[in-house]
Amino acid sequence: MNFMQFAEKIIKEENRPLTPSEIWDIGVQKGYDKQLGSAGKTPWQTIGARIYVDIRDNQKSNFIKSNTRPVRFYLNTLEENCDINKEEAEQEIRAVKKETEYSERDLHKFLLYYVYTYNNFIYTKTISHELSLKKKFSQWLHPDIVGVYFPFEQWEPEIFDISKDVGTLTIKLFSYELKKELSFSNLRESYFQAVSNSSWANEGYLVAAEICPDKEFMEEIKRLSNSFGIGLIQLDTNNPDSSAVIYPARQKELIDIETVNKLSQINRDFKDFLKRITIDLNSKEIRKEKYDKIYDYEELIKKTK
Repeated sequence: MNFMQFAEKIIKEENRPLTPSEIWDIGVQKGYDKQLGSAGKTPWQTIGARIYVDIRDNQKSNFIKSNTRPVRFYLNTLEENCDINKEEAEQEIRAVKKETEYSERDLHKFLLYYVYTYNNFIYTKTISHELSLKKKFSQWLHPDIVGVYFPFEQWEPEIFDISKDVGTLTIKLFSYELKKELSFSNLRESYFQAVSNSSWANEGYLVAAEICPDKEFMEEIKRLSNSFGIGLIQLDTNNPDSSAVIYPARQKELIDIETVNKLSQINRDFKDFLKRITIDLNSKEIRKEKYDKIYDYEELIKKTK
């Protein structure tokens, strides 16, 4: 039995939406964990990650995701019997929003964890707007967080040298605009701020912890994503492993060098970010400690309590 089969079996038997941790705990109680080839140190994280990937990449996936917090999974084949309806989900989200007090900056560590753990080890740097030159500062010019992906991290030194000679050594640059919540009241401003701030990057994302679950609202985000290429990430501060890319960004092969140069001139954080990338490329060694600190799962959970 693999993790997907394990999760499907538990959900089908329980006949109710479950979080990855609940799936694992129930499976252990029933002794099904002994049928897994490998459990690992955090099997509930593996369960959540694999279901998310299946929902994202498999159009025929039997799994569906709730819009509640924490996120729960259910099965398409059982959807008619699901006892969590839309109104209850919206009420739960409103209750969580009312009880939770945090700033956009508090969300940074959750995004850093997610993109490093689940998006090919993306290294990130927080861009402090207050460091921008005031005369040239614009909130529509640079994002909250920038990221870089080094394709050579798992390569042997010889492969790195060959890639430079044949011109295939290509890093990828990412841009992230964070919001506490997204609803009809701030969608267009937030989205086009992300479009403006991400024009220079290979991929740009709008990121939020609370996203209105309304069907019409989600269809509008999808339309904007298809039209302008900015992706959408939802963060889960209760269960960081349940964060997910709702809509992927459209990848651009070339970055806007002129805008990159302008950003480096007006913001010291962004300039330092570019310098760090250059140093790591020249040394063939990625200095993880020179980028934003990435908290592990347990540290993130402690900081939310």
